[in-house]
Amino acid sequence: MRSVRLLAAVAVVSLLVVAGCSGPSDQPDDPNVLTVWTTEDQADRVADQKKIMDGWAAKNGATVELVAVGEDQLVTVLTSAAAAGDLPDLIGALSLNGMSQLLTDGLLNTEAASKIVTDLGPETFSSRALELTRENGRQLSVPSDGFAQLLFYRKDLFAAAGLPVPKTYADIEKAATALHKGRQVGIVAGTAPADSFTQQTFEQIALANNCQLVNESADITLTSPECQEAFGYFANLIKTASAPGNQDADTTRANYFAGEAAMVIWSSFMLDELAGLRDDALPTCAECRDDPKWLAKNTGILTTMAGPSGQTPAAYGEIVSWNVIRDASPRAQELVEYMMSDGYVDWLAIAPEGKVPVRSGTAGDPNLYAEAWAKLAAGVDRKEPLAATYPPEVLAAIAASPDSFRRWGFDVGQGQLAAVVAGQFIVPQSLALMINSDISTVDATEEAQVAAETVKSDLGV
Repeated sequence: MRSVRLLAAVAVVSLLVVAGCSGPSDQPDDPNVLTVWTTEDQADRVADQKKIMDGWAAKNGATVELVAVGEDQLVTVLTSAAAAGDLPDLIGALSLNGMSQLLTDGLLNTEAASKIVTDLGPETFSSRALELTRENGRQLSVPSDGFAQLLFYRKDLFAAAGLPVPKTYADIEKAATALHKGRQVGIVAGTAPADSFTQQTFEQIALANNCQLVNESADITLTSPECQEAFGYFANLIKTASAPGNQDADTTRANYFAGEAAMVIWSSFMLDELAGLRDDALPTCAECRDDPKWLAKNTGILTTMAGPSGQTPAAYGEIVSWNVIRDASPRAQELVEYMMSDGYVDWLAIAPEGKVPVRSGTAGDPNLYAEAWAKLAAGVDRKEPLAATYPPEVLAAIAASPDSFRRWGFDVGQGQLAAVVAGQFIVPQSLALMINSDISTVDATEEAQVAAETVKSDLGV
């Protein structure tokens, strides 16, 4: 589902052989004609992107051919393009896992990425966004924006029950248990075993408890006490206080919007929908019929959570980036620099609820883009600034969240391993066994450990 910006379903089979065999096309490439792939593939967003890029092209004697590619189809499309010697110059709006797949396949022009960041000024970027798009000091791509994963909760229900704000494992479990009654469930979250939404959901819960996929020595650590605690906590929470059956992005949002769930874990892409700005995803609770914003007004939003073994509250989110492909036209660098400067506000405006800037401004005006983002209108069928619905402190927390995003593998130079493990749905499948059968936490984490170790062995890392 595009609005959730799901993680890439990364294939295990490498493109290295195919890409290595690709040859030049029959005609020499025109450096003034750029082929750009974008994973922002919704029709309205494609049109917005084309308008921005055509504006640059008209001023600079170039042509941009924009191609929309769903991220779950990226590996297949790349394989065909590499075999035909027809790779794009740029891939935009690509997730960290997608970036890691390109690195694995030797398709990234890291020198170009480094030069772009240097030209724009590293100090103007979120330092965390740069860290997540680097490996061993090498800039892999140019971070463009990000979205935060959030815990949405019903403030009115919490207040009526005298419950604390759900900042911790214990707070969430207490509230989910107390508010799980009648047609109302305590919490909804991703549980489908072959769905990246489940991986996203659980990874935040895991990081909150300092459960890591891999340590600095490149050892898989899914059987650690912290991970066993996180696995057990999540499975028990779902079994005792959630909706029956496999849950995904659509069902969890629908349950919350219907007023049938006290909490939901979703991304910031839900902010415009919760505010009643998108007709195909409107809140449907009884109170919402008279006031479309009723649910938003009665919703609290948190960017972090903490487990009992966690060192600090964890924030989870996605950083998407511009990826310059090997042998790209030198003009690709010009286009990226434009998209991150003169075209940046227009880029963020495509979907400001899920495009939090990771470049706050310029050297001369350090808050230029951050201040512009706060005023952008969100929505599809109706548009208005997020500030018309959400309090300043919530938007400030979301705006600052990319600076503290944590992700499995990337801090220890194992982003490629984490990408493939996520694409194989190893952890979601183990969680599903725990939720739907009597398998123990020890057995489930051991199964996930073995599967992840097999991936590690196959990758040779």
